Amino acid sequence: MRLAVRTWGEGPRTAVLVHGIMTDSRSWSGTAPALAGRGYRVLAVDLPGHGASGPARTYTPAALAAALLDTLPPAPDLAVGHSLGSAVLLSATPALRCARTVHCDPAWLPRPRDLDALRAVKHATRQEVRAAHPRWSDDDVTAELEALATWDPASVTALRHLPGLPYAPVVPSLVLLAGPSERIPPAQAATLRRRGWRVRTVDGAGHTVHRDDPAGFLRGLRGWL
Repeated sequence: MRLAVRTWGEGPRTAVLVHGIMTDSRSWSGTAPALAGRGYRVLAVDLPGHGASGPARTYTPAALAAALLDTLPPAPDLAVGHSLGSAVLLSATPALRCARTVHCDPAWLPRPRDLDALRAVKHATRQEVRAAHPRWSDDDVTAELEALATWDPASVTALRHLPGLPYAPVVPSLVLLAGPSERIPPAQAATLRRRGWRVRTVDGAGHTVHRDDPAGFLRGLRGWL
């Protein structure tokens, strides 16, 4: 399945960005131009069931990773995945052959959740989105409402198939966490370090690190760009 792609910049290096559940490639609009300014051609996909990409028959991280591989050029210099997008990127990394990866507050560990409640977020109002994300810019709130309008709520079933805490990374990899993170608690972060992952935290940022604190997100990437 070929995915819709949003592009910034024309640099000699390639960076690919993979968004999380319910949103789309516009979620990177606050940070992608900064990556382009550092010499990257930035490619941000709309995962199946999100944005301008059509729905899928099956929503699992592996199925979404297959669509990623159908769309992206091989061997990008940098690949960044957020939340569910990180689980998708984790599955795609060996075949994608990225030089290095960044996993932003990754959805790797299953969490007790009401999937019906997540599906209901599709009908959130501007006031509800703003209340849930007080640090977002007005443009981010507008982009999220537009993303929700095209989002297929059936995609929440992908959250039933999360990979668990991975072992040693297959390429140099950074885990950039919210501070504090509900997805990767401190004990699991310590395990990742022992397994060879670099782990950093953006203090005070929520789950959507790159939208809550764009400057902090970019500082967290120092040495990885």
